[in-house]
Amino acid sequence: MGMITIPREAASQGHAENQARLWCQQMEEGNILFFPQTPIALPEEDLHFLLTLEQNSSGLHKNLAYKPQLDRISGAEMKGADAAAGERLHHILREYSQHVTAFLASFLSPYQSRWQLDYGSFRPQEEQGRNLPLRRRNDLMHTDAFPTRPSRGARILRFFNNLHPTKTRDWITGEPFRRLAPQFAPQHIALPREQSTLTRVTARAACGMGLGWAIPALKRSPYDDFMMRFHNFLKENAAYQAQGKREAWFFPPGSSWMVYTDMVPHAVLAGQFALEQTYLVAPEAMVAPEHSPLAVLEGMTGERLV
Repeated sequence: MGMITIPREAASQGHAENQARLWCQQMEEGNILFFPQTPIALPEEDLHFLLTLEQNSSGLHKNLAYKPQLDRISGAEMKGADAAAGERLHHILREYSQHVTAFLASFLSPYQSRWQLDYGSFRPQEEQGRNLPLRRRNDLMHTDAFPTRPSRGARILRFFNNLHPTKTRDWITGEPFRRLAPQFAPQHIALPREQSTLTRVTARAACGMGLGWAIPALKRSPYDDFMMRFHNFLKENAAYQAQGKREAWFFPPGSSWMVYTDMVPHAVLAGQFALEQTYLVAPEAMVAPEHSPLAVLEGMTGERLV
């Protein structure tokens, strides 16, 4: 597992289908695709706006999520004099999401856009030293799982931009899921099984009353339930955090990178001002499906988990 550097001309001038397929495979195996010069450059005036937004806007929260399917931002409830800034932020995040999606539709053409557009985000806070609850800390190694947005086996692909004019964004990554899962399960984390009859009956009843949305756990497949517990286990495992194998990466200003964060344990140690867009890529779109967490877990359990 490592980093694959994408030359500027390859990102901007198109490429053969077999090359796109290779890039998909390399990511699915657990590598990071790295763009030294981002293919999603922001206009200078938009970049300046984002870099100065925090000091100029009182209604800005620490985390700003853009929800493309609703075309809405959370974490930026700005009123009065800040309302215009909120509208401009909304416009910038919408444009960013659309531009990344258009780029990846071509760059990752073997997937044929077989993904669900998930949340985007603007991350204005300095990551180093943030005071957050343990399970929300970004500086602890973890694989991604979303407590309220189960993927049902879809892969979590994330594309990042480092907007900071002078500072790197500092990551560490660990061994991929296919190596970690056999180490820790079933000794420390119960492997996923088919949902119990009681759980299935409860879920059907809740959905029948229109209440399924209110009970996130009932929306999760056995796969999603395990991935959420695995996320928490890694963050809470002090021995793994201290002794697990890791590599350090320093993403420079103006660069981009993308990685499957459901299979690559990662942590953000330092950095400020980043943009990100997430996709849930369909299992059937995979070029090398045997590397996916779903395939690994189904191989370990001998059961279908979604």
